[in-house]
Amino acid sequence: QVRAKKRLEILMPVVLLIIFVMLYFTTNDFTEAFVVMLSVPFALIGGVYLTYLLGYNFSVAVWVGFIALYGVAVQTGVVMVVYLHEALDRKIHAFEEGKRGPIVLRDIYDATVEGAVLRLRPKVMTVSTAMIGLIPIMWSAGTGADVMKPLAAPMIGGLITSTIHVLVVTPILFSYMKEHALRKAKLKKSQMAEWVKEG
Repeated sequence: QVRAKKRLEILMPVVLLIIFVMLYFTTNDFTEAFVVMLSVPFALIGGVYLTYLLGYNFSVAVWVGFIALYGVAVQTGVVMVVYLHEALDRKIHAFEEGKRGPIVLRDIYDATVEGAVLRLRPKVMTVSTAMIGLIPIMWSAGTGADVMKPLAAPMIGGLITSTIHVLVVTPILFSYMKEHALRKAKLKKSQMAEWVKEG
């Protein structure tokens, strides 16, 4: 147990660094990668609170649950950002083709709302499906329950708070970033969306 905890103290920062590097290669933008990474601390809040309320110690099983939670939180954050970019890129593409006037602040607001609304149902369904799978573990009493319960607890709590972050905070940060880019005359189509289309 002690050796495993020492390894995890090294592995956790490495996992977060790997996630950030992969996000950077996906977005080709440090700021966008950082915005997606913000889903990790939000997920951490819910995971820590539920683990504390249930009285679990920070064992190896709990840390493994957090690592799994980080992956899910970042994945949903990436998908939200992709939806937001797609909505805005359509407007930018129409402007470049001469089918509409230049992009204004209102276009950024509309694209943000459109992308966030499109992501609402898939996000709720993803979280609901995960909850349906995880919550029964919390009532289990058979062999292995003492390991599975501490593993499931941070995932359940983290999924709730990361959902709030992805559906509310991420679109706000996206809108702010794009408004800033528009004022600096640096607004352009996302490399992230191009990467998704190629994939």
